[in-house]
Amino acid sequence: MPLASVLRLILLASIWGGSFLFMRLTANSLGPAVLIEGRVLAAALCLLLISLFLRRQLRFTSHIKHYFIIGAFNTALPFLMFAYAAQTLNASTLAILNSTAPLFAALIASLWQKERLKVKAGLGLFIGMVGVTVLVGQQALALGEQGIWAIIACLFAAAMYGFSANYTKVAPAVAPFENAHGSMWAAVIVVLPLLPFMPIRDPITVPISLSVLTLGIVCTGFAYLLYFKLVKDDGPASALSVTFLVPLFGILWGRLFLGEEIGINTLLGALLVITGTILVTGFSFKRLLAKGG
Repeated sequence: MPLASVLRLILLASIWGGSFLFMRLTANSLGPAVLIEGRVLAAALCLLLISLFLRRQLRFTSHIKHYFIIGAFNTALPFLMFAYAAQTLNASTLAILNSTAPLFAALIASLWQKERLKVKAGLGLFIGMVGVTVLVGQQALALGEQGIWAIIACLFAAAMYGFSANYTKVAPAVAPFENAHGSMWAAVIVVLPLLPFMPIRDPITVPISLSVLTLGIVCTGFAYLLYFKLVKDDGPASALSVTFLVPLFGILWGRLFLGEEIGINTLLGALLVITGTILVTGFSFKRLLAKGG
């Protein structure tokens, strides 16, 4: 892999790992709906400005059903679930649970696409689920019912990402940039009706405003562009490797900026989840590095 791609990969993982830090900082003050509406609106406006600069017109009504499916299941609903969980769980746990998405994608593919689950993939699913148990078991006991619901929300969000990954196999052919742009506006519309039911709890301060803008512009809009650039230049395997790096940055940022404790259950759980994901996806770092250096 070219050095430029490696640097983009690390940058993208660090940005997405940081998104859980910003959600942790803002979720309790803003509530899930206001936080995510601000995030997707900022991202949508960012992508709109880029589309105007590139002179790329978004024909939203041409693929409106597709945009709403992606906007709901790949953006709005999982973002809301993670924002809800961020009120209780630490950034490290959020990032690791997010990385279970490929495990759910494989399971859903076996049920929906009738893809036969290989022995290696089945082992990966088992190891990944053991990793989740190791990671959250102690926290579930410590946090009680609220913690259990937060963990379920994260796993539900990861399952929606898994559904979206399978949906893209049968979805209409839409350019990556338009996919990101159109689905973001759809997400804005999906979240909007929830605002009256999840009001803001605390005054909006400058740090909170900056956190939401960073979540939207950097962690969503700019990150999408980085991601699609990576897919275009180096293929899906490179994009997939981000999944294994995001938890590492989630743990790092949580420790550096929030002072989160890194327990043995966090490290062991992350290792098992990442190992399970590698087995399920058949990913090979050796093949990745050998490709197009």
